[in-house]
Amino acid sequence: MAKQQRPTTALGKTADYLDQRTTIGVLVKELARKVFPDHWSFMLGEIALFSFVVLIASGFFLTMFFEPSMALVRYEGSPPSMDGKLMSAAFSSTVHMSFEVRGGLLMRQIHHWSALIFVGSIVVHMFRIFFTGAFRKPRELNWLVGLTMLILALAAGFSGYSLPDDVLSGNGLRIIDGVVKSIPLIGSFVSMIVFGGEFPGNQIVPSLFTLHIFVIPGLLIALIGLHLFLMVLQKHTQYPGAGRTDRNVVGYPAAPVYVAKMTGNFFIIAGVLTLMGAMLSINNIWNYGPYDPSPVSAGTQPDWYILFVDGALRLMPGPGWEWVIGGYTLSMNLLIPALILPGILFTLLGAWPFLEARVTGDHREHHVLDRPRNRPVRTGIGVALFVAFVICALAATNDLIATHFSLSIFAITWALRVLIFVGPVFAFWVTKRACLGLQRKDRELVLHGHESGRIVRFATGEYIEVHTPLEAEERWLRVNYEAPAPLEIGPATDSRGVRRKGYRADRRWQRLSEFFYEDRVTPVTPAELEAAHSHGQHDKIEAKQPTGAGALGRQKR
Repeated sequence: MAKQQRPTTALGKTADYLDQRTTIGVLVKELARKVFPDHWSFMLGEIALFSFVVLIASGFFLTMFFEPSMALVRYEGSPPSMDGKLMSAAFSSTVHMSFEVRGGLLMRQIHHWSALIFVGSIVVHMFRIFFTGAFRKPRELNWLVGLTMLILALAAGFSGYSLPDDVLSGNGLRIIDGVVKSIPLIGSFVSMIVFGGEFPGNQIVPSLFTLHIFVIPGLLIALIGLHLFLMVLQKHTQYPGAGRTDRNVVGYPAAPVYVAKMTGNFFIIAGVLTLMGAMLSINNIWNYGPYDPSPVSAGTQPDWYILFVDGALRLMPGPGWEWVIGGYTLSMNLLIPALILPGILFTLLGAWPFLEARVTGDHREHHVLDRPRNRPVRTGIGVALFVAFVICALAATNDLIATHFSLSIFAITWALRVLIFVGPVFAFWVTKRACLGLQRKDRELVLHGHESGRIVRFATGEYIEVHTPLEAEERWLRVNYEAPAPLEIGPATDSRGVRRKGYRADRRWQRLSEFFYEDRVTPVTPAELEAAHSHGQHDKIEAKQPTGAGALGRQKR
């Protein structure tokens, strides 16, 4: 038996040492051979992951200099506008970090930009998953994990945004206090517990600090690990294309291809975030000053991902929606936009994979993604949600729009109140019709091919335009999809004329299924394709035949 060769380098010896004691080489070998499909949109998840890494790294630095206390101190130092002012220790330490700690302002801005990109990449990543149907079986659990991470990212962003205790973040906390107090029966008690007394209290900054640096990051790290584990376990989805089915993955192995790509992507993302932190100023709290409950400045908006809540609050009518019941005030003008509507939104998103499976009756595994045009209603609903978000974001900036364009803030608000109902419905209708139109165009291309601009006249005097047939791969892409029909249910009564139990529930699901799939364009079948390509003498036109106006003239002579 040949003597086993032992590693000679330090790295090889270390790897051999670990492998002999943990057999980790088997896992590394399996992961290295894992095949991943290649598409630019899959990088959206990497942007979120690497932004989170930069967030954690910069957060470690900031934690060493931040003092999470609401005790009042008198600040001494730069900038001159803050020197000698009475402020909370949290605000004082943030200003000191920005001006007196080397690299402190850079790290603050890197941290803030990373948070914005982190949440943004999660949102765009989930839109990609939603539009392409990547949430279908077996990935329903991973969709819920991703949705939970989005909610935690929003909580992390808001809690970090509120820590400096400046006028801008204090106004946001004042809104949160009002929303909490609007909760029936328990709102006032919850507010007292959270703030440590009447607003602003003395506990909110330490409490948010604990949540921001311990609880939420710990949960996010655990969920990111679970998310990646499920992705590797279930194999990655892939876009439709030649040779791609639900039983295989067409792509490149993790090592060395994707290891090199991901490493390069990390340094690119970290470099861009560092450049943004160095060149783009953000959240200059010394311009706002320490929090004082008395003034509320105009033009104050939260970070972009909270704009929809702020905008919804501004769009909601005021006192007319406050009802006094049994001595208790029910503030629906706060509950509806700040709690009920976001609750409905996230509940609907969480239930969507199960809802879609129910209305299609499809419980198979899916690893090949949908083209958004082939799911018109789903795509239309996604676009409608995006339009509603944009309208709410515009409402959150109604004061800035009014001052910049010399318009009435009341006219802007009423216009947006109308638009919040009309805009999403119109966007849904336009998107659905566009998707159906694109599907019909796909059918036409498959049946007749691409226009070539080549005109031919036959001896009978007939003129035709010769179309270029589609390549097999393009044809496969345009026909390889399913167009589910609405659910079929049993009759209302059984054979004895007795009303069938559960018919009403079945009928409700059928109506919902009809909303999804009554308007549909079925893919071209092989029989339709064969019939479309059987045109007698048209099929006999040779490619070498003269074309264009000259050809027509010669044939005529």
